[in-house]
Amino acid sequence: MKELSHYDKEGRISMVDVSEKETTRRTAVATGFVELSAETVGLIRTKETPKGDPLEIARIAGIMGGKKTAELIPLCHQLALAKLDVTAELRDDGVLLTATAVTTDRTGVEMEALTAVSVAALTIYDMCKAVQKDIAITGIRLVEKTGGKKDYTATSSE
Repeated sequence: MKELSHYDKEGRISMVDVSEKETTRRTAVATGFVELSAETVGLIRTKETPKGDPLEIARIAGIMGGKKTAELIPLCHQLALAKLDVTAELRDDGVLLTATAVTTDRTGVEMEALTAVSVAALTIYDMCKAVQKDIAITGIRLVEKTGGKKDYTATSSE
């Protein structure tokens, strides 16, 4: 088994020292899905949800949340994001969320992309809970990362 990176020599939890790593352009894409009823999707399409447009509010909330990742996840490094974008695509059965994060740094932006998608999904939930109680947030995952030691692309079976 690979040695865990967030422990020091004495077994205490610590932040990983990335000072010796090469600064490279790093990207990450994460997705998630918010399952909604046909009725709720219809209300979003006709712009009749009680709290306003959940898709646009979720996009902005996701960007704001992704920018706060280092404050929310205790051992994440604070990164200078060059780009953080969230899209919200309304489908017949819910909303597909995609976050893309970009930086030029010594560590990756996976957590920023995943946090952005998570906050966006929670915002959809909050904006729609008045009309639907059984909303489900599913499939939050990293689908791609570039830069650093090794690139990654999710396969359809993951």
